[in-house]
Amino acid sequence: MSVAKLKAFLDGRDVKYITIRHSPAFTAQEVAASAHVIGRDFAKTLVVNIGGELAMVVIPATRRLLVHELQEMLESPHARLATEAEFLSRFPDCEVGAMPPFGNLYGMPVYVASSLSDEPELAFNAGTHTEVIKMAYSDFERLVRPTVLDFVTT
Repeated sequence: MSVAKLKAFLDGRDVKYITIRHSPAFTAQEVAASAHVIGRDFAKTLVVNIGGELAMVVIPATRRLLVHELQEMLESPHARLATEAEFLSRFPDCEVGAMPPFGNLYGMPVYVASSLSDEPELAFNAGTHTEVIKMAYSDFERLVRPTVLDFVTT
């Protein structure tokens, strides 16, 4: 989904948001810093493979996912981080690693960290390494209907 398509999706659902353009940045913490967003409020989107099915895991930029904890929470010993080869074709309009956390638009479930669901706003990559969207978490929840989990992260 291109930035324009994502904005059109949000506009069509009367979502208030802001976009923040920044110099190219590739890690979630670099993006958060470039966009002047607190790292704990910046959503890092990870693609995972759960028994052959792709899903999104959304955690704060400052944290790392512990895969064995994800396996326990989902009761799936086969949950793991997906390889680029596994998910690249699902995001034809996005730069690799800059996918927005809208799994519903890509046919995959979304699991979000409870720490992000407690924040009033959420910021995330908008499909590129140079643009961020910031919006109310309540709107994100309404549109995406993520499963909130108490991820154990480092």
